[in-house]
Amino acid sequence: MLEALLVMALGAIVLGAALGYAAVRFRVEGDPLVEKIDAILPQTQCGQCGFPGCKPYAQAIAKGEAEINQCPPGGEEGIHKLADLLGREFKPLSAEHGIEKPKSVALINEQTCIGCTLCIQACPVDAIVGAAKQMHTVVASQCTGCELCLPPCPVDCITMEPLAESVETWKWKYPVVRLHPVQKETA
Repeated sequence: MLEALLVMALGAIVLGAALGYAAVRFRVEGDPLVEKIDAILPQTQCGQCGFPGCKPYAQAIAKGEAEINQCPPGGEEGIHKLADLLGREFKPLSAEHGIEKPKSVALINEQTCIGCTLCIQACPVDAIVGAAKQMHTVVASQCTGCELCLPPCPVDCITMEPLAESVETWKWKYPVVRLHPVQKETA
């Protein structure tokens, strides 16, 4: 009887140590679901979804605190991808959060810019460069098209120009018709 208790206690200690080691050795940093959701989102950091950026929105979706249809820049394609990833039903884009627009980039009219730096402060990805009382310009490759630079501009010198579709920017559109697997007939 005493030998059986000792064997069980030793087994518990060995298994506990192995599990403790495995928990430390194979620890996962962050939530992998949040990372997958964040990878689908367009990374505009625009806040149109009601969250300060794409990562907080991804965390809210993973926790079930937000719907998958709150991202206008991601559009219907993003909603389809999120629905597929999470196994949820597709919902059309929420009108409360905006409408889907073509990808665009900010363009500053350099003749009108007064160098107030308000657009620089508003840009979440630092795509606008310039100095106080100097002309500003947009680094087009960094601009996400979030439109956050438009409201603070006192002289309305910023416009959003749609990106021309090229080989680099062209994307395959999400299938319009859902394809379902063929059911095999049983004889």
